Amino acid sequence: MATERLSSILNHLTPSKSGLSAITQKNSDDVVITLAIRTPLTKGFKGGMKDTPLDFIVLQTLKKVVEKSNIDPQLVEDVCLGNVNNGKAAYIARAAALAAGLPNTSAASSVNRFCSSGLKAVQDIANQIACGSIDCGIAIGAESMSTGGDKVSPFHEAIMASQEAADCMQPMGQTSENVAKDFDISRERQDMFAAESYQRAERAQKAGWFDDEIFPFVTKIKDPKSGEEKEVTLTKDEGPRLGTTFESLQKIRPAFPDYGDKSTGGNSSQVTDGAAAVLLMKRSKALELQQPILAKYVGATVAGVAPRIMGIGPSLAIPKLLGKYNLNLANDIDLIEINEAFASMAVYCTNVLGIDTSKLNVRGGAIALGHPLGATGVRQICTGLSESRRQKKKVLLTSMCIGTGQGMAGLFVNEQL
Repeated sequence: MATERLSSILNHLTPSKSGLSAITQKNSDDVVITLAIRTPLTKGFKGGMKDTPLDFIVLQTLKKVVEKSNIDPQLVEDVCLGNVNNGKAAYIARAAALAAGLPNTSAASSVNRFCSSGLKAVQDIANQIACGSIDCGIAIGAESMSTGGDKVSPFHEAIMASQEAADCMQPMGQTSENVAKDFDISRERQDMFAAESYQRAERAQKAGWFDDEIFPFVTKIKDPKSGEEKEVTLTKDEGPRLGTTFESLQKIRPAFPDYGDKSTGGNSSQVTDGAAAVLLMKRSKALELQQPILAKYVGATVAGVAPRIMGIGPSLAIPKLLGKYNLNLANDIDLIEINEAFASMAVYCTNVLGIDTSKLNVRGGAIALGHPLGATGVRQICTGLSESRRQKKKVLLTSMCIGTGQGMAGLFVNEQL
């Protein structure tokens, strides 16, 4: 503790650093992650969590955070839940936190920035810690896509008079086809990308690379014919389709024929249920509590894009974030997790940013693993940090596109080398 304080003082006295050296230095007031865990990701409507409501998913995940971290629940000052589809998310966050054993003196909230909701929850807790509002908090992302959500009805006519505002109503599949058309991304290129995602996920799953990020999830599932309930323990992601090839993907029909012929059920993200959570606190607090420091949270940012091509969001959010820390994508970033909402947007972002694909989604992405909307932003952190530990790499970048035309990106430094 004394060493950390001295280091912090010296860093304030010496000239400010920039770039890689600045984000990798250690100060007592850094925001750090001491635990990062997730549920298995299960197929929507037919998988292991199809009969599991969101509140139970959140409850079990929060209970596992407390159990695995062995932290005194009294120390957790706030919980932030990222969720998209459930209008009662704020109620669920608070009730589940209390049921998980957190005291009524801790607080809870929910956030919704569509597919970046999980990362937004992390940013919310991290910002509170950074500014001194709290010392310790849990960020969780969770989604029960099997349950579904409210349908979007047309906006007021005064809003619909703006074309860009009206474009916020476009279905995600339509925006994917827009990206493919506008930027000439062929069906073949998209299927090649998707095949690689499936093959990487299959390799990672068979090798056991996901095991240290997933906790066994116990729930009940109903037989669709008899209605009989049985208890199951879920331990593996259900999304990877073993043996998927480019040739097999080429046989799948377009999913959105009204808008185009390039996005399919094989090269788009899967409908998925699941959750992920991280425990955050100040470095000084982690050292005091003798909690293992997995990573340092550096920062996150958002950027807007035209709603009709929302998928290209990461291509703006990533340079914006890296610019704030004077970092170079090719030289300073070791691993990258970009959400594969659709192969069209993933291919576009890879090409425009010049991403080294050997660093990108090493264990596959949402095309192969699934995309539980509110959970993805935290799931990427869990997967990315686990891969960083495996490869002994330092700097992790995560990013995703966001419905209505946005992108978000987050930056982390692995400290388990």
